[in-house]
Amino acid sequence: MASCVPRPTTGRVPGTRAAGHERGKAGQVNVLGIIASGVAALFITVALAKSARRVALRPHIPDEPGGRAPRADALRRTGGATAVLGVGTATGAALWLGAADDAAGSVGGLLAGAGTVAALGLVHDLKPLWAALRLAVQTAAAVLVVCLAGLSPAAGVLAVLWIVLVTNAFALLDHADGLLTAVGLVTAAGLLACAFVGGDPALALLPATLVAGLAGFLLHNWHPARLRLGACGAQFTGFALAASGALIQAAAPSGRAAWAALPALATVALADSALVLISRRRAARSPLRDTDDHIAHRLRRVRVTVPGAAVLTALWAGAPVATGALVYAELLHPAFLLLPLAGTAAAVYALLRIPAYTPPRTAPPRTGSSRTAPSRTATSRATQDRTNTARRRTEAAGAGAAIPAAAPATGAKGSAPGQGAPTGTARTTAGHPTVPPPPNGRPAEAAAAAAERG
Repeated sequence: MASCVPRPTTGRVPGTRAAGHERGKAGQVNVLGIIASGVAALFITVALAKSARRVALRPHIPDEPGGRAPRADALRRTGGATAVLGVGTATGAALWLGAADDAAGSVGGLLAGAGTVAALGLVHDLKPLWAALRLAVQTAAAVLVVCLAGLSPAAGVLAVLWIVLVTNAFALLDHADGLLTAVGLVTAAGLLACAFVGGDPALALLPATLVAGLAGFLLHNWHPARLRLGACGAQFTGFALAASGALIQAAAPSGRAAWAALPALATVALADSALVLISRRRAARSPLRDTDDHIAHRLRRVRVTVPGAAVLTALWAGAPVATGALVYAELLHPAFLLLPLAGTAAAVYALLRIPAYTPPRTAPPRTGSSRTAPSRTATSRATQDRTNTARRRTEAAGAGAAIPAAAPATGAKGSAPGQGAPTGTARTTAGHPTVPPPPNGRPAEAAAAAAERG
């Protein structure tokens, strides 16, 4: 009779030294494959972005005289497709080669959902789509990721809401050169660290390729930007970060504070959305109307440069990302997350005090005067008028000097006794009509004689 006790085998048996050696070898292979995938994503993105930049900067003929070339603008706006292709190609090749066998289904579904959102964003870059349609496609892609990850119904609903919210929050950060690229790079690095700390390097595949792809695209997206992420690259970046965070949190051990650490990685993106919604609510503006009231726009109003705004926002994002990664690694207590959250709340309050819907102040007014500086045309006209007036006064003074003053005459009209003849443009002498001033400076006697002969 056969025994019910299983025979010891030399295969992968949990708890044996051979099984541990095989797991360590598989983890080492996964790490090397992830590093190779990141390098491939970097080179592919740089090569594609360089080609797209060369085409975008090529002279194009505009549709009408004085207009801008629509093709060049469209190419710059859809430059994020190069980052999507670089990250997607490297991640897909790594999945095909078996770099993420432990979570191939989850990572594959995540890549498929992010690609769907990116394709919709590319269409939106070329022809604007309804917000409801974009929201529906994002929700469907999030449901696909949750279903392939095997989450419970309650956790799945929360994950779908989180993915859609963070996707749109990160997409709103694409309002300044290099801003979203820098913040996305910092956030992806935090997710990469959490995935390795959690002991699941398979989920680190997409964050690793995303870090490399965004780093390569940042070379062309830094101020002055030659290429922009657009809706295609922005929604792909936001969806990949949000979905990766949801999968890492679902796979985290029960003892880790993943519920508090991972959401902190999206602090800056959510803070920008909260800033915009509160500001537009207080100003009675539509929350869907895009205006210059985001983080970088307000920093520009206080004389911060465009690169400075990107650097400051990336450093701001680095504080909660680093704190969240340390909390996830159990090196800090979850209470330390209150520090970056309090700093973020203070920063949002300070940014709300910067006016965003009034014309920016270009130059201070003159001291003691509320009038603005005159234009160059008005100044030149005033100078010409003063010159003409001075010339006329000089000519009149020269003409009057050529007429000597006449002696007062008894009974002369227009003069009082004891006073001389009136001075002006005309004088009256005794027994003679009014003599106008000579235009050419002739003596008064010659002018009077000419008047008598006439």
